[in-house]
Amino acid sequence: MLRIHVTGEDLGRIRLARQPDALWETVLSLHQLIRPDPFFAPWYRRTRTALAAAGAGHEVRMLAALAPRTSYFPDFLTPAGGAGAEPGFSAGLDLVLSTGKDRLRTDITRLTAGGPRPSGWFDDIAAGRLPALRRLGTMLRRYHDIAVTPHAAASAASVQSDVGQRGREVLEHGSESVLSGLGPTTRWNPPVLEIDYPVERHVHLDGRGLTIIPSFFCHDHPITLALPELPPVLVYPVARKPLWIPEPEAGSRHGAALDEVLGATRAAVLRCLDIGHSTTALAARLHISPTAASRHATALRAAGLVTTERRGASVRHSRTSLGTDLVHGRGHRRVP
Repeated sequence: MLRIHVTGEDLGRIRLARQPDALWETVLSLHQLIRPDPFFAPWYRRTRTALAAAGAGHEVRMLAALAPRTSYFPDFLTPAGGAGAEPGFSAGLDLVLSTGKDRLRTDITRLTAGGPRPSGWFDDIAAGRLPALRRLGTMLRRYHDIAVTPHAAASAASVQSDVGQRGREVLEHGSESVLSGLGPTTRWNPPVLEIDYPVERHVHLDGRGLTIIPSFFCHDHPITLALPELPPVLVYPVARKPLWIPEPEAGSRHGAALDEVLGATRAAVLRCLDIGHSTTALAARLHISPTAASRHATALRAAGLVTTERRGASVRHSRTSLGTDLVHGRGHRRVP
């Protein structure tokens, strides 16, 4: 059981994030790859196939050893400073790779307590050695591009719907409505939020407030950081239907070919532009930085797949008919 002790001051400092945290989504999706909930079964099969085709099986096993689906995985993989600070995977990854050596040593020691470390790589990470951290960054980015980015549109739709509903409830009933509506595994018994949890833990907010972060890939109960001195966050699973079948292009031969030609992130940008997006909105939807979103949109525009319209200080990107045909696998016939 996890018990979060909430003071009156904390109730005034509850913050509901508008979107998932990119690093939490990466780690929690990896947990679904290790042991999927039924909801993720089609995604599991398609992602396993895509990772195998990319030759990433060994990398996934290394990441799974570092972030097991157990009662603990290292907090530094989901940096609290990134929670809602910037909607970008790159920004969160920078925080991971800049973790101090003392923190790395503490987290890895806790992970391997009671047993041998599975590889010398763990020792290198615990010591903060740059080659090991660079390798970790490369593996996390590659996994994220294959397993998470292609499905950003579907996850964003579920999250936006869930957060919108909760936001309306807060306006009508106050901040306690968020605590009382986090799913069947949670109970709000003021002043304590009780959550069914694999270990016994008490978290005292002590006036620090609580950031509540929606997650598409979170499993059956909300989850928090292990170290009590870190900024308090609670990641919860958004409301979902009984089964999710990803869009055909995410798992089809055409979708795989599109990812191969454009790159997974650039293909995801093109898929997301079924409606117009500003650069900032596009970055938020795909969990990439605005700079990266602008760079991908520029490349797609140069290829005739995207148009960009300036509106005051911002721009709005939209897919061209050629871009739409490419996404849906419709070819053009040349006119003699």
